[in-house]
Amino acid sequence: MPLTLIFLLGVANFAMHAAVMHSDHPLLGRNRWYLHRLGGRVTLTTEFLLLFAALLLVAEGWRWLVWAYLGYSLLNAVAVWLILTRRV
Repeated sequence: MPLTLIFLLGVANFAMHAAVMHSDHPLLGRNRWYLHRLGGRVTLTTEFLLLFAALLLVAEGWRWLVWAYLGYSLLNAVAVWLILTRRV
């Protein structure tokens, strides 16, 4: 169950990431060197590595990491909401 939860949160994080990348928000222009390197794959790779590490550690018995990844996902959701509604 914890692995499934982490995986589903990871899918949601990728969806939120894609929504921000396609939003044309002015903040994205400030970090052009990082966001647009290799067509945006650097940020997606970073997101994948976080998900992969969380899955591996939870599989090894680090059950508390589910809560940490849930917190990370909630912070991502708040940030995405702020960016997509142009409050930032």
